[in-house]
Amino acid sequence: MVTSKVIIALDFSERQQVLDLVSRLDPQECRLKVGKELFTSYGPQIVRDLQALGFEIFLDLKFHDIPNTVYKAIRAAADLGVWMVNVHASGGRTMLTQARQAINDSQNKPLLIAVTILTSLSASEVAEIGYGQDVANQVKHLARLSYECGLDGVVCSAQEANIIKSVTVPEFLTVTPGIRLADATKDDQTRVMTPEAAVANGADYLVIGRPITQADNPLAVLQEINFSLR
Repeated sequence: MVTSKVIIALDFSERQQVLDLVSRLDPQECRLKVGKELFTSYGPQIVRDLQALGFEIFLDLKFHDIPNTVYKAIRAAADLGVWMVNVHASGGRTMLTQARQAINDSQNKPLLIAVTILTSLSASEVAEIGYGQDVANQVKHLARLSYECGLDGVVCSAQEANIIKSVTVPEFLTVTPGIRLADATKDDQTRVMTPEAAVANGADYLVIGRPITQADNPLAVLQEINFSLR
C-alpha cells in the first residue's frame, strides 16, 4: 500500500521521457498524475503501461461537460482502473452528482475530486472571469458544493486546504498543486507552498512536478520529501 502523500505530475510530451523518469522512481514512494497533454498524445495505453509498472494513477483530465457526458467519461476512467479522477466543480450540482453516480455504478471506484479554482489564477484573474467573490470565498463555495454532491475531495491551493476542511469535514480530501521546494522558483504557479507547510495547513496529497521530474536524482528528491513529511 502506498502511504506517500506525493503525486508526481508527468508533464511531458513524449512517452519515452515518461518511461525514462519512472524507471528511476519507486511505485511504493509515490503516485503518478497523467494529464491532458500525455493522455491526448497516447491515450489510455499510457495509463495501462504505468499501471503495469506498479504505479497508481491520478487521471487529471478535469472533466467539465453536460452531466451525461461526464457520467460516461467517469465510467470509462473507472473501468481503466485509475486511483483518482477529477472534474471541474464549476460544472454544477447535476454534473457533480452524475459523476458521483458513475463511480457508484462502476466496479472499480476511484477517488473522485473536483477542481475549485486553478492554482495558476491570481485574484485579479478570478475577478476578471466574473466570479462575484474573492478567491478564498469562491473556493469555499465550490468545495462545499462538491462535498454536498458526495465527492471525496477537491483540488485546491495548499493555502486553502485548512479553510476547506473547516467548511466540510476533516476527511474531505485536499489535493494540492503549486507545491514547490523551499529553494525552487514558482514557474507558472501563483499560489504556492512548500511540502511541509502544505501538510501542516491540511493538504492530504501534494502534486509535485518539476522539482522532482527535472532533478538530477528524482528518487532522492522524492525520498527526501517523503522523509520530511513523516
